[in-house]
Amino acid sequence: MALVSEFLGQLTLGHGGLREPRFPTVVPARDFDAERDASWIDTAIKTKGVDEHVIIDILTRRTYAQRREIAFEYERKEKKDLVTALKGALSGSLESVILGLMKSTTQFDAFELRASMKGLGTDEESLIELVCSRSNEELVEIKKVYRELFKKELEKDVAGDTSGDFAKLLLALVQAKREEPSNVVDYEKIDNDARVLYEAGVKRKGTDVITWINIFSERSVPHLQKVFERYNSYSPYDMKESIRKEVKGDLEKSFLTLVECFENKQLYFANKLNDAMKTKSVKEKVLTRIIVSRCEIDLMKICTEFKRQFGKSLYQTISEQTKGDYQRALLNLCGGDN
Repeated sequence: MALVSEFLGQLTLGHGGLREPRFPTVVPARDFDAERDASWIDTAIKTKGVDEHVIIDILTRRTYAQRREIAFEYERKEKKDLVTALKGALSGSLESVILGLMKSTTQFDAFELRASMKGLGTDEESLIELVCSRSNEELVEIKKVYRELFKKELEKDVAGDTSGDFAKLLLALVQAKREEPSNVVDYEKIDNDARVLYEAGVKRKGTDVITWINIFSERSVPHLQKVFERYNSYSPYDMKESIRKEVKGDLEKSFLTLVECFENKQLYFANKLNDAMKTKSVKEKVLTRIIVSRCEIDLMKICTEFKRQFGKSLYQTISEQTKGDYQRALLNLCGGDN
């Protein structure tokens, strides 16, 4: 398992520009047989009381591509949709996990974004996490899928549900105008951006937020990492301290999320997972969203960061803070204890 993930992590998949390395906990199942899996799931659904364990152990140990094959075989044999059947068989937190797994990562993100803005009030925490932690390439794909699924433009929904500088920052990110990383390090541009960030914030009275938004949303991630290092030679505060001093509320949270993701995205998610399980009442929505959305991307690395940061594995923490079928599903998606 570790060897497979290590190998997959070294691959740079994608087209037109390098994609981030992958460290998944869910990898293709060996000896995969979609017809057999579909048959077992059908039996589990029809069992009196539903055999959740069979459903969990199959669907959490298959990749999205394999789950789609299972769904195809199920529909071919049973003449009905697997997702509809699962909806009828499951409930609560477990249903959220399993139905989330039946979507591609991009579809799942699009649905989560829609849910964060639909109805009364906006779920700013989800909106910030989803927009600020996704790469340019991911945002381009999410916008396309969002349009296909909801016949709406993501930009219009974000603009309609947010306001002020917070809206401007999110919209700038959603437009996905970030530069691609370059092999050439432009030290002059790094120095200039660091100085401009300082002069637009800490150095003056009142913050020139638009200048901050432009640099944060348009520069490549490796460039910004160097800009934040250089920033310390101009400002008495580091970038995160400067953000806390200069802006407040959702705008502050968004800028801080961006910095944390630029510096170490997996540590950002590890911290979010820890926060979600710190109190007596676990934030299951956050827990589900991160585990489901990252299990085929970088959850193995998130698990490593979690243990390094908190001295206890994510697997162990989930074991202590959750229970029942929901716990079983999440632990399977973690791919074992590290």
